[in-house]
Amino acid sequence: MDATRLLTSQAMTVSEFRCDAGPGDEPFAECRSGHSIAYVRSGSFGCHCRAGFFELVAGSVLVGAPGDEYTCTHEHVSGDVCLSFFFSEDLVEALGGRRETWQVGATPPLSELMVLGELAQTAADGNSDLGLDEVGQIFASRFVDVVSGKPRKQVAPTARDRRRAVEAALWIDDNSHAGIDLEQAAGLADLSPFHFLRLFSNVLGVTPHQYLVRSRLRHAARLLADDDIAVTDIAYDVGFGDLSNFVRTFRRAAGMSPTKFRQASKGKRKILQERLALN
Repeated sequence: MDATRLLTSQAMTVSEFRCDAGPGDEPFAECRSGHSIAYVRSGSFGCHCRAGFFELVAGSVLVGAPGDEYTCTHEHVSGDVCLSFFFSEDLVEALGGRRETWQVGATPPLSELMVLGELAQTAADGNSDLGLDEVGQIFASRFVDVVSGKPRKQVAPTARDRRRAVEAALWIDDNSHAGIDLEQAAGLADLSPFHFLRLFSNVLGVTPHQYLVRSRLRHAARLLADDDIAVTDIAYDVGFGDLSNFVRTFRRAAGMSPTKFRQASKGKRKILQERLALN
């Protein structure tokens, strides 16, 4: 079993697990120390646990609760890949699910969870402007809603909520060049990450990480249009960790590379005309 840690925060950790066990390998037992959900991305395996025996395939979700023991088998095919989320007790409490929700053992491939599992993988691959921690919380919240059968009610934001969201957005924009995570922004708003994500999204229509990425893109566009700073320097100055991520994200937003955007801003109308023609 190969494990790759993708995210570590106070609210959750996220890891990718790759198992190459096959029909000829001895089953192995594991024990959960906390709450978790593992989204099966590919392959298949069986699972014996307190809730029964489950055959899991791509799109299934393996559910763990503290103290749960389970034994995995690979009777039919070799190998599987899972994207696994491990949650803090504070986050689980904020999610509001009953204890029975976390003791179902597994879920079959459900469309409500599969689409979010794939979105989480896209975020893990760096191809989404959503943060992996944000998608993890959305995934967990949706899991609780689906399994419990009780969708949570939307609460209208108060004036205080709106002020908190706006103040947080202003702070994110002012500091978008720096490394900002969900927990840091939530702490400044004096909220848990779960409640901050819901409040911010409800008031402003985007998640905190989406706003962070778009603030960086906005600052980058201004620099590309107004200055002659090298594209690589702009990428790092506005907060992107590497040039390829900046170019990919900018192209997805603008429909053209940063270099072509700069050329268009300097009066090369042909580039804009070509872009308009594509639309």
